[in-house]
Amino acid sequence: MIPRRIESSDGQQSKGDPMNGKVVEFSSPSSSPDARGAEVGSADPWTDLRAHTAARIALGRVGAGLPTKELLSFGLAHAQARDAVHIQLDAAALAARLQTLGCETLTVRSAASDRATYLLRPDLGRRLNAEDASQLAAQARPEGCDLLLVVGDGLSSLAVERQAVPLIEAIRQLAPTDWTLGPVVIATQSRVALGDEVGALLQARMVAVLIGERPGLSSPDSLGIYLTWAPRPGRNDAQRNCISNVRPEGLPASAAAARLWWLCREARKLQLTGVDLKDRSDGLTLDAGGSAPVLS
Repeated sequence: MIPRRIESSDGQQSKGDPMNGKVVEFSSPSSSPDARGAEVGSADPWTDLRAHTAARIALGRVGAGLPTKELLSFGLAHAQARDAVHIQLDAAALAARLQTLGCETLTVRSAASDRATYLLRPDLGRRLNAEDASQLAAQARPEGCDLLLVVGDGLSSLAVERQAVPLIEAIRQLAPTDWTLGPVVIATQSRVALGDEVGALLQARMVAVLIGERPGLSSPDSLGIYLTWAPRPGRNDAQRNCISNVRPEGLPASAAAARLWWLCREARKLQLTGVDLKDRSDGLTLDAGGSAPVLS
């Protein structure tokens, strides 16, 4: 309600019948006709902010609860996150897609025999099963490779299905001419540390594990990259560099590939990765059209 007071015709405050006076409205920044009309007719200003984030803001309410639409949306996001964790990766289909890019592929399994075991026993996802370990050792090349890519399903097979092929294509396109890439190893029921054993067996000087990240309610398909110098069993997370949230809504594949190669070059200079290798790749820029990043 707009504040007001009653004045008499001579300008004095009326103490009698207010009908004998006149109504004087106090002015305020929000009391103009245009502002009052905007208050009544416009949408909630929070609504515009929703266009800039996937976070659950400005959901509205019905009584003390959420609107039905938002409740159903939350249920769908939760189901997608659960599916991302539990659905098996189709390793054969992924290998076929990578081979169309000209990639040599190898497929391995961790010591976790199935998805349920993998989720209950993280330690088993960090090492190869004995049979695949023996086969990798037999296929190792004496010269090794500068960078080995290991694609692991991790906690989101959906992320691998959607993001791995575009990312590997971008990595290959930006590969320096004096670097050698090993075969792409597809690992199922895998954790990040599985790449250490795979890299050691294939005599890679560096390994980059491309793995499905733990899904969120707005990002069930986010891929992470973990780079490790001189991989071998026993490496820990402090000895790795991570590039996270690789997906179109986060870090695009082309930008992630450029950042990875920047880290690889620095790792080769310093002979290490991890906390002592600071990511100063801010010079990587994308033009407005979203083309491949360049070093500025």
